[in-house]
Amino acid sequence: MSETVHERIRIDAARDACIAVVLDFEAYPAWARDLKAVTVVERDAEGRAAKVEFRAAGMGKSFTYVLAYDYSAMPERLSWVLDHGDSLRALDGTYRFEPDGEATRVHYDLTVDVTIPLPGLIKRRAAGMITGTALRDLKKAVERA
Repeated sequence: MSETVHERIRIDAARDACIAVVLDFEAYPAWARDLKAVTVVERDAEGRAAKVEFRAAGMGKSFTYVLAYDYSAMPERLSWVLDHGDSLRALDGTYRFEPDGEATRVHYDLTVDVTIPLPGLIKRRAAGMITGTALRDLKKAVERA
């Protein structure tokens, strides 16, 4: 059974600055603490990352997964779905970028489903930790730039 979580954060930067950091996938390991390596494995006709491989560490394990990105709603929204990955059935999500004066409210929606049996409470906590950490780390990276 999948778990869906929604988080948001206000970042003191313009939407374009937030998007620039989000789209610089190969720089993620420098600011996203749980990501150990990120590789763009496929680009679309416009040169954007279409499929990206991530190696993440969490709960004492290392996971590798590939996400496929959808740019059709940019700059308001960037979405992705799991292409394939270790111990995952779903890792689908969306960043939504909402201008807020000179700042940006970034919304992060994530659906997670793992193949290993875990109680629902543990899945919800893990999904919440992923989104919360991702947004806090993104905020630091954008505001530091």
